[in-house]
Amino acid sequence: MSLIRKIIKPRTARDEYFFVELKKIIGFIPKNLHYYKKAFIHRSIQEVDKESGLPQNYERLEFLGDAMLSAVIAAYLFEEVPSGDEGYLTQMRSKIVSREHLNELGRDLDLLKFVKSTVAKSKFGENIHGNVFEALIGAIYLDRGYNFCEKFIQKRVIIPYVDVPKLEGKITSYKSLFIEWCQKQKKDFQYEVYEDTGKDTVKHFSVKLFLDGKIISKGRATSKKKAEETASKRAYFAFQNEITNN
Repeated sequence: MSLIRKIIKPRTARDEYFFVELKKIIGFIPKNLHYYKKAFIHRSIQEVDKESGLPQNYERLEFLGDAMLSAVIAAYLFEEVPSGDEGYLTQMRSKIVSREHLNELGRDLDLLKFVKSTVAKSKFGENIHGNVFEALIGAIYLDRGYNFCEKFIQKRVIIPYVDVPKLEGKITSYKSLFIEWCQKQKKDFQYEVYEDTGKDTVKHFSVKLFLDGKIISKGRATSKKKAEETASKRAYFAFQNEITNN
C-alpha cells in the first residue's frame, strides 16, 4: 500500500475538493481532472499551454459540449417521437437546448463556483452558466467518451426537465412570435433603443416597442437582444387574445 502511495501522485487539497464536488455533479469518477479544470477557465485569466502556447479556457470545450448535447438530444427525440418530422424535431431540440434552459441548468448545478476569472462573478452575464455547462459536457466527452456524455445528459437534462407534451406549448421567443403576428396582420412595428439613465454598474439597454406608431411596451436588460425580448413578452401578454386567436 505504501508503495502505491509513492507511485500515485497525491492530489492537492484544492484538487481533492474539486474532485469530490465534480464527482457529485457528473455522477461518476473523473479520470483526468485536466479536462475539467479547463472547462472552468475564463478567457480573462489569459492562461496558455506551456508546450503549445495556445490559450487555455473553456471556449473550445463549450463548442464541443454544444455539439455533443445537440447529438444526444437529437437521438433521444428521434427515438421518443417516431411521428415527428424534421421540422418538428428541430424545433423541439431548440427548445431543450435553448440558452435560457442551459443557463438554468448551469445555475442549478452551481457551476459558477468553479470558474477561475479575473472578472468579478457579479459582472458576468447570465450566459456564463450555460457556457460552462456545455464546456463540462465537452470535458466529459474527452475524459470518458460518448456513453458517459449520454448518461450525464440523461441524468441532468432529459430525465428531470424534458417533457415533450409540455415543450410543444412552450414559447422560446416572444419576439419571433410577436413579429410573426404583426406580419400576418400587416401591422407596422418597430424596436427603438433609447438612452438608459440607470446607475447600474453593468451597462443596461432600454427598448421601446411601437405598434402602428404607438408605444405598447418597454424592456430593459443587459443586452439589446434581451431588452427586445422583454418588451416583446410584455406586448405578447397585452395582446395575447389577438395573437393566440390568429
